[in-house]
Amino acid sequence: MYPNLSYFFKDVFGLDIPLPIQTYGFFVALAFLAGGFMLSQELKRKEKEGIFKTIQKKILVGEPATAKELIIAGIIGFLIGFKLLEAALNYTDFVDNPQDFILSSRGHFLGGIIGAGISIYMSWKEKNKQKLDQPKWITKEIHPYQLTGTLLVFAGIFGLLGAKIFHNLENMSDFLADPIGSIFSFSGLTFLGGLILGSSAVLYLANKNGMKPLHMLDIAAVGVPLAYAVGRIACHVAGDGCWGIPNPAPQPDWLAWLPEWTWHYNYPHNVINDGIQIHACDGKHCRVLDVPVWPTSLYESLMSMVIFAITMAFHKIIKIPGILFSMYLFLGGIERFTIEQIRINTKYDIMGGITQAEIISSLMALSGILLAIFLFMKAKKNNVLEK
Repeated sequence: MYPNLSYFFKDVFGLDIPLPIQTYGFFVALAFLAGGFMLSQELKRKEKEGIFKTIQKKILVGEPATAKELIIAGIIGFLIGFKLLEAALNYTDFVDNPQDFILSSRGHFLGGIIGAGISIYMSWKEKNKQKLDQPKWITKEIHPYQLTGTLLVFAGIFGLLGAKIFHNLENMSDFLADPIGSIFSFSGLTFLGGLILGSSAVLYLANKNGMKPLHMLDIAAVGVPLAYAVGRIACHVAGDGCWGIPNPAPQPDWLAWLPEWTWHYNYPHNVINDGIQIHACDGKHCRVLDVPVWPTSLYESLMSMVIFAITMAFHKIIKIPGILFSMYLFLGGIERFTIEQIRINTKYDIMGGITQAEIISSLMALSGILLAIFLFMKAKKNNVLEK
């Protein structure tokens, strides 16, 4: 396992380079890029087909930098410089635990002052370049795909919030024992919670900009499974605890053509330090599971790639808005419910023991069926295919 990229470079290239980049965060960033790419491409396609229109917005140009803008720039610059100089002067501490370092009160006041000064100057300079003797209002045409960055920011912020809320609901005893630590910890995220709240935020913003929700949901049916497939690689490579139940059985002969770690795995050097001490290992991540488990994150990644391939195969063929998303809901629900049968997770003491993911995934699959029936009946009633 590679808790951070330093482990990867040392294992693969033999280079001992201390890096603060966590493997989990690296792949999550790649997942956002993958989802953002698909979002941008689909927004362009739907605009070309006449489904989405350009947005006309009036903006004021030629204004000098306002005091509010300079203050905000100064605060952001101060925070960046405050942390950056402290990290440079204490690089070993930063690399050892970047999450705690970032969330701590540690920082260098001089770095903050320098950062604030640079940020204020750059903001003033940029505004001064566009300054006019008489500011004026102009109408600017904005293409839907140009909102990709804003939509991703909304998805990231509200997705993280949703992932945290649902994780803490699922692990209420841990939350009550340490509410502050649970809220601000970088670990403990539930994908389905992030999907629900993140998607809701994106739909709200998109609708405000004239993009119909059903068409946006169809875009999500392509982008979400791809992003999820990439994101689940993070769980497997870092060993974040999202693995399966013990699987000590030897690999079957009919699977001998696959690496053994695809059947079961011990997750050495896992990022959560679970298991027993690795012999002769000296470092922060020196634990390995004493019994191999199902590599469920790997399976989820592969299944999500299959779902992505299916929705991609149909995304230009299906003409009824929302049907593609209903397909994703059904397939995604079945995928997650299936994997829960061999995955470690907290169970609610109802219905003989059921996980939060089993509840949500069941509702996803059922919603997918009901939504498809409703949309087909509506299209049949209107005797037309909606654009």
